[in-house]
Amino acid sequence: MSQVAEQLNKVIDKTERLIELCAALQEENDLLKLENDSFTAALNASKNKTKELEEKLRVLKLAKSFSETNEKSVDIKQKINEFVQEIDKCIVLLKK
Repeated sequence: MSQVAEQLNKVIDKTERLIELCAALQEENDLLKLENDSFTAALNASKNKTKELEEKLRVLKLAKSFSETNEKSVDIKQKINEFVQEIDKCIVLLKK
């Protein structure tokens, strides 16, 4: 009977250690999830900032192209038509 009691105590001890280990791992998992959420938010903010900067760059390039333009009015109208077409394509893509 004492062997059974010893084995039972060993099982209980191992079970308690497993429960403690499980709790520690769960806590670590929760911390890692929080860290992951933080990194995800930072990544999204960076992506948004990149998009904003790309848009500003595009606008600056557009403004520069107009400022350097010594073309006739027909050429300018064609450029405007190209920009309108590009904008229309972007609108179609945004609607998807």
